[in-house]
This record gives sequence, C-alpha cells and structure tokens, in this order.
Amino acid sequence: MATYKEISSADIKTSRSVLNQLVDIIQEDISGSTTRKKYQVFVTGGVGPGVTSSLFQTVYDQDYTLQTANPIFDMTLGIYSGSGIVSASSTGQDSAGKLLFPSSSLMMREKVNVYRQFAQLLLGNATHQFSTPFSTSQPAADDDKIDAALFLTFKRLFSRDKIKRETFAMKFYQSASRAPGAGGGFNPTHINNGVTWGPNINLGTVSGSAIYTDVGSSTAKETSVGGEVGNIVDSSNTSRNVGLLFYDMGIAVLDVESVISGSQHVSGTVSAMNSASGNGYAAGQIVIGDVRKSGRGTGTHKAKFVPDFIVSGSMDDVLDHFASVRFQSGSLTAMTFQNVTNINSTLVFCRATSDEFNYSSNPTFTDDTGRINCIDSGEETTQRTFSFPTTIGLYDGRNQLLAVAKLSRPVEKNDEKDLTFRIRLDF
Repeated sequence: MATYKEISSADIKTSRSVLNQLVDIIQEDISGSTTRKKYQVFVTGGVGPGVTSSLFQTVYDQDYTLQTANPIFDMTLGIYSGSGIVSASSTGQDSAGKLLFPSSSLMMREKVNVYRQFAQLLLGNATHQFSTPFSTSQPAADDDKIDAALFLTFKRLFSRDKIKRETFAMKFYQSASRAPGAGGGFNPTHINNGVTWGPNINLGTVSGSAIYTDVGSSTAKETSVGGEVGNIVDSSNTSRNVGLLFYDMGIAVLDVESVISGSQHVSGTVSAMNSASGNGYAAGQIVIGDVRKSGRGTGTHKAKFVPDFIVSGSMDDVLDHFASVRFQSGSLTAMTFQNVTNINSTLVFCRATSDEFNYSSNPTFTDDTGRINCIDSGEETTQRTFSFPTTIGLYDGRNQLLAVAKLSRPVEKNDEKDLTFRIRLDF
C-alpha cells in the first residue's frame, strides 16, 4: 500500500492572484444580422398590422445559430420616468398609476421599466436616476442627469469577475447622414435639411466618430450598490462625460443625448400602429421628421433623435439603428477592454525527508520472503533503497481521497535527498 504522511497547517498556504484577458469586439459582430439575436416578445394590437419587437438584443461573436457561438453582451434602451421625455409624451396616468401614452409612441412603458430595473440593480432604488459624472456626495446637476440610456450588459464569459479600470474603449459614430437624392424611407425631394436616416434606411455616410473611454477612473474611484463605478468620457475632451461603467457588474450606461450629435435632425420611417399606407411607407409604419406634415408622420418638423425617434420607434428600431449605424460595419474594433479573473490558490507543501518515502508499494519491490529486491545480486547489505514517486494523493481525516496530483516525470527519492512537492489548487 501507499505511504501516508499527515500534513500540518504549516504546510498549507493560501494566495490570491488575478488574470487579465483582452476582449476585442469588432464592428461586424454588433452590426451583423446573423450575429445579433432578437427576441420578439412585444406585440401591439388594434390599429394596423401590429408591431412586434424585442425588449433587448444579444450580440454574439459569430452566427448565433451555430453551437460554438458565444453571447458577448446584451443591449437595450431605457428612459427615466421623471424625465421631460416622458412628461412631454405621456397623456397622464390611469387609476392604478400606470403611465398612459398616445398610439404615436411605442413601448414607452417598457422603456421606462427597463430604466427602473437597471436603477434598482445598480443604484439600489428603482426611482433613482443615473448621472454622469457619477457622485454619491452631492446631487447631480440637470445637465449631468441621464434621461435616456443605452445599456450594454457584458456576459460573464467575457467580463469575468469585473472589468479592469482604464481599459475600456469604444468607437462610436456621433453623426449619420445621407445626401439628398440618395433615396430613403420616402420621397428624397422631401428630405429634411439633407439629412435622412432611420431603421429602414441604409445610410451612405457616417461621420463624427469618437472614442469613448474610462480614462481617469483610477484617480476618481466611486462605488454604488452595483459595485465600483467609473465615468465614460470623450477621449478628445475628457471633461465631457457620456456615460458610466459599472466594473463589477460589467454594465455600461451610455447617455444617449451625449454620445450622439444632438443638433442633427432626423427623418425616416419607423414601425407604428398605423393601418394606412402612402408614398414611401406601408401599413404598420409612420414617418418622423416629414417636412410636409401630412398627418401620417409624428407631426414633428425637424425631428431629432431625442426625443422624437426614441419615443416613436420601437425598441428594435432604436437598437437596430445603434447597432448597424452608430457602431458601423467592418472589421475594425468597436469595443475593447480587459477583464479581471480572481484566482484563489491553495498551496500544499508535501515534504519528504531523507528517511521517508524511499520505498515503493509496488509488489515487485520485494521478493516472496518480503525482502527488498536488489538490482545486483549479493549486494543486499550495501545498496540503498530508493523509489520514483509519480503520484501524490490528498486525503481527508477519514482517509477519503480528495485530489490526485501527477508529476510530469518520476523523481528519484533516496536517503540522501529531502524533497518538497508543491501542489497548487486554483479556484
């Protein structure tokens, strides 16, 4: 049988280390139709053919129908219930306190509920509002409050235990435009100010790319219910805050009004509860930013992304635009960061003194009489015994095997050697 030796507490040490991995997400992963999965669970009723939409979309590292595909992050949109966006578009509340909205808007209650869920998770209270720069010491100014937020929640496989500070960067296009006469969701002669874009329009030009990063977060550390928080800023002007990054949760909160160009007007078709059809639009669609104001649009002249598009568009319409236009399509890096994996290690030192473990439990080690077999016959009294350990087993107090450690190669052990085998258990 094998030889046993009791391990004392002095032979066991614990340590902690971290492993960093670089995560690189390319534009095509986000913008691709086969790498971005939708979950159409929202369905309207009543007017027109109806509208179906997801509450969020998931970005994969390859075609999501493949078994080897890994989800990278989820993206969704939320609007703060106490913002001017909600108060301007809401028609009031019912007797149960539920917000009411006109049929020209879509999924406003869902967008408000998404914001509340993230506020509960990250701020500890569903009624609280995100603000950037983040601070728990003083109330945020109105300009710092995030009324409409784009939430990016990175999967555990990629964010691991947390995102490392000052490693996050994202390339984002602030402007999107199409020249007059290039086509669109309706007659190009009615394009508003030469700018037309929307979920149903293939953009020819994007511009105003910016790099958003969490640089400087190591010097201004903040924490919340959701763990460590850092500010996401414009790399070309670090005093301009555009969002928050919750490192422990692996969640980025982007201020929609800050990451895009707020001065640009928009026009195009979006899904809607509409039974009519017309020039450039079908039943189940409306036009926003239509200069003709023919009654089939939102009635908004020179509409903007916020509030017109995010109020009138479904969740899928808004997320499709962000994914396919603002992150662009190509092989360039859209987002990158380093994750942190905490490694807790237990080191067990198995010590063998000169007089220990010089014998083998192999039955060929002794002859039929129980005497040790000697390599050279007649030298039984002069040759020293030795062994070649190959395996170390760890047992509990009830003599039950818990773990087995295999040596990379046999090691000679004799009465002239003191050996120490170090076993490392990582978890």
